[in-house]
Amino acid sequence: MTYGTACLIGGDDGRAIRGVLDRIGDKWTLLVVAALHGDCLRFTEIQQHIPGISQRMLTLTLRHLERDGLVARTVFAQVPPRVEYELTEV
Repeated sequence: MTYGTACLIGGDDGRAIRGVLDRIGDKWTLLVVAALHGDCLRFTEIQQHIPGISQRMLTLTLRHLERDGLVARTVFAQVPPRVEYELTEV
């Protein structure tokens, strides 16, 4: 096998696989998914599970995961507002 043909899966030159790995393969995404595995957590709870993640990076990661349909965001109409995140059934 040569390296030039290693990614010829599905006839798309490996673009589909690369797209999936680019989306879930970064450091913070994997840690957020691991933190949410089997749990429904609030923003600060997720942040406590992942030492070193900034508020901005967690916000961006959660937005991307929600956009991609991997995380569900539930807003409760309370004072103060409560928002919970959980993995979807994909």
